[in-house]
Amino acid sequence: MSIHPQPELRGHTLVVTVSSHDGRPVLDRRAYASLARTFHEAAVNDDVRVVVLRGLAGCFCLGGDFSEFLDATKHRELIAAVTDMFRTLATFPKPVLACVDGDAVGVGCTILFHCDMVIASRASTFRVPFVDFGLVPDAATSILAPQKLGYAGAFRFFCLGDTLHAEDAKALGLVGEIVADGSAEEAALLRARQLAKKPVAALLQTRGLLKGDTGALCDRIDQEISLFQQALQDDTTLKRLQRIARLAA
Repeated sequence: MSIHPQPELRGHTLVVTVSSHDGRPVLDRRAYASLARTFHEAAVNDDVRVVVLRGLAGCFCLGGDFSEFLDATKHRELIAAVTDMFRTLATFPKPVLACVDGDAVGVGCTILFHCDMVIASRASTFRVPFVDFGLVPDAATSILAPQKLGYAGAFRFFCLGDTLHAEDAKALGLVGEIVADGSAEEAALLRARQLAKKPVAALLQTRGLLKGDTGALCDRIDQEISLFQQALQDDTTLKRLQRIARLAA
């Protein structure tokens, strides 16, 4: 039975929880497929004007499900689900906000680069350990991160694997607002309500102009996921992932 909170429409704001269906703060292929379906439906639902992404209590998302990385029989479905979710998110036509109250790691962090505003608690941290795992980043962040953080900031974040605290993430531009611990969701919902009151056509058109052509993002998503899939077939990378999984168990 699923213990994953279902998407909840509050006025014109759709609140979506980033987690697995069994209540873990990770994304597996089923969770990716669920997110993609939710965004597909929200895109054509006129009652939805803004989407707010949230994590479970005390944590935003700790990344992908390692067990699926290590199971070759799941790779095809996993890659298809990841690709569909990020392509859907990259082309989503409505504002997306995120409230982060805790750790955002791996895909739990790269998903934030597609959000129009990230509101984080002071205790939140951000980390993308892809290179340490022998992998490449996903979600077209090889384009979005240099745009948002600057090349030097993106290089340090992705290649050195530096952990960003909320103040650092705000200074670089990943986080838009910092609030007290435990109040990120409330603050994000306030911003969402403000956006939902704006003239709809003008808001969507302005956002679309600011975002620009998303075709390059979709192409980069495909390129990144191809390299990611190749890495999952490399024996050295798999041994490294197995070792990390054992240490985390």
